[in-house]
Amino acid sequence: MSQKSTAASAARTPDKAAVRRLLDQAKAAGRDALSAPEGKIVCEAYGIGVPREAVVRTAKEASGAAAGMGFPVVLKIVSPDILHKTEAGGVIVGVKSAAEAEKAFDAIISNAKAYKADARVEGVQVQQMLAGGHEVIVGAVTDPSFGKLVAFGLGGVLVEVLKDITFRLTPVSNDDALNMLDGVAAAEVLKGARGAEPANRGALAALIQSVSRLVEDFPEIRELDLNPVFATAKSATAADVRILLDFTPPAPRYRPAHEDIVRQMNRIMKPDAVAVIGASSEDGKIGNSVMKNLINGGYKGAIYPIHPKADEIMGRKAYKSVKDVPGVIDIAVFAIPAKFVAQALTEVGEKKIPGAILIPSGFAETGNVAGQEELVRIARQYGVRMMGPNIYGFYYTHKNLCATFCTAYDVKGSVALSSQSGGIGMAIIGFSRAAKMGVSAIVGLGNKSDIDEDDLLTFFEQDDNTLCIAQHCEDLKDGRAFAEVAKRVSKKKPIIMLKAGRTAQGARAASSHTGALAGNDKIYEDVLKQSGVIRARSLRDLLDFARGVPLLPTPKGENVLIITGAGGSGVLLSDACVDNGLSLMAMPPDLDAAFRKFIPPFGAAGNPVDITGGEPPATYKNTVRLGLTEDRIHALILGYWHTIVTPPMVFARLIVDVVQEMRAQGISKPVVASLAGDIEVEEAADYLYQHGIPAYAYSTEIPVAVLGAKYKWARGAGLIGK
Repeated sequence: MSQKSTAASAARTPDKAAVRRLLDQAKAAGRDALSAPEGKIVCEAYGIGVPREAVVRTAKEASGAAAGMGFPVVLKIVSPDILHKTEAGGVIVGVKSAAEAEKAFDAIISNAKAYKADARVEGVQVQQMLAGGHEVIVGAVTDPSFGKLVAFGLGGVLVEVLKDITFRLTPVSNDDALNMLDGVAAAEVLKGARGAEPANRGALAALIQSVSRLVEDFPEIRELDLNPVFATAKSATAADVRILLDFTPPAPRYRPAHEDIVRQMNRIMKPDAVAVIGASSEDGKIGNSVMKNLINGGYKGAIYPIHPKADEIMGRKAYKSVKDVPGVIDIAVFAIPAKFVAQALTEVGEKKIPGAILIPSGFAETGNVAGQEELVRIARQYGVRMMGPNIYGFYYTHKNLCATFCTAYDVKGSVALSSQSGGIGMAIIGFSRAAKMGVSAIVGLGNKSDIDEDDLLTFFEQDDNTLCIAQHCEDLKDGRAFAEVAKRVSKKKPIIMLKAGRTAQGARAASSHTGALAGNDKIYEDVLKQSGVIRARSLRDLLDFARGVPLLPTPKGENVLIITGAGGSGVLLSDACVDNGLSLMAMPPDLDAAFRKFIPPFGAAGNPVDITGGEPPATYKNTVRLGLTEDRIHALILGYWHTIVTPPMVFARLIVDVVQEMRAQGISKPVVASLAGDIEVEEAADYLYQHGIPAYAYSTEIPVAVLGAKYKWARGAGLIGK
């Protein structure tokens, strides 16, 4: 059966009424699971292939049913009180005769009583035994943050021990389903490794989509396992079905309308008037630092100090309350102790100020959950959006706005950064300043009582001053909302995320059940990929990607070429390409000959192109120019080795000259550089970076990782080959 025909058969109208009847019966009976026979009905209603089977209540019926469907067969206990059938001795496989079927029936009933004496036994399921093909698992889970996800993995030890499984948010498209098949480490097994019969990819993709459709249609299905699924060259058939239910509807999540988010976030991030609640003339006070940063940072909007006793602060008239300010205010920056925040927030709401920037700590992060919930209640009552609490504030450089107690920042650019942690925020500010990285915004999110990452994405999506977004987070309070926004925004602008806590909790206990395999970080990994987000594995990755990705032109294809002056760096750069999912171009004979015209006989063409270390600047210039002008090459990685013949700054200047010459002719390709040598290579790397070429001294890994991040974004946005 072809991929097209299997997809078409799965796309038939499902029998929702049949599933609804079963779920209603289970709910009325107070059950939180369906029996295996009921699971078979659900599968059939959604076009999911299952083997022939029958439920019997006597040993005689077992032998008759088995003979009727043909040996070998499998017998399984049917009991709402025994979900883990194998553990209870409730499964016997490979039954080859009528006599064996009767013995197996008796053994299963006996095992069930020994396992749980009061278990309700509804019978024994006799099922056609499937053989051949590949064993895989397909399932669905309900995550507290992301909601419904579909899972796919290979069966047996690969899924139970190695956790070789991948997840996607529902609804799952056909492309998503096919990507899932390629998203497990053992993907080559399904393609027929070592001469084995390949699985029918179309049948598997259709089955995955059917599971997605089922759990979307019936959110009461908390967890679903099809395990194992036998995937052959012709079909995909679920040998066992397990369905867990939860009839408690999830609490609705607060989510303002898109247009409301845009309207309020524009006023918050680009305010024309700022009130500082707790403004102070006393050095060392947070309210004093905020005032200084606003004034000394060059902010041109109105600044209103709020203080219960002062008449004037830093040359500005002070007011006892925001309600006393005669003009319109866009944001109020809170620099007061936690115990006074609720009352001041109420006044902000009564003044109809759209944004509250809550610097104070002392809320959920210290266990004061009730205090934070009170702030949320007040803010929702008045329609105020809150940033924080427990934050350093935020910067928006194109308004010269430093609404923070940290040091001022004035290097304007197109990268927007945010962090959930204040300490990480300090690192972002320090790196950005040291690297002269122009930013549009730096935002602290802290406890995320209200404004979170997807609110920022919604703002930055339509902010002309922002071309790249980099975010650090420890959790996503509404992962599904983030994914939906990120999937849209990432088509236009790169999103880079450092998700902290990769190893904090680890996976749940090893089990073949999908719910126990849904390690939190694995879900983040797969959903971020599905949403087109570039995942940074470390803080340094986040910062390097944020700095370098916006500088690189979008590649037009996958062919990457390495040009190096040292064979050793060529080997390391090649390894880094594999690590970062880059494709080293297979060198065609005519292009190999073209490169050999410029390199010595003892050099090496191919890929990497090794020009050797003793070559003059002209060799670098000619080979790089050829790499840029050749249409079959889509990106260049340069490995420089410090020599007297071509000193570091000579190399840097000639590379900039060649790249700029080509860009003037309309030829623009990603170029990154790795520089090895004495301390002078640091100046050369900085010169290259300041001229739009991401370059790193003493590292072969970082420049390739930056190029790999650009490729990940371009692939996710569907831009490769356009």
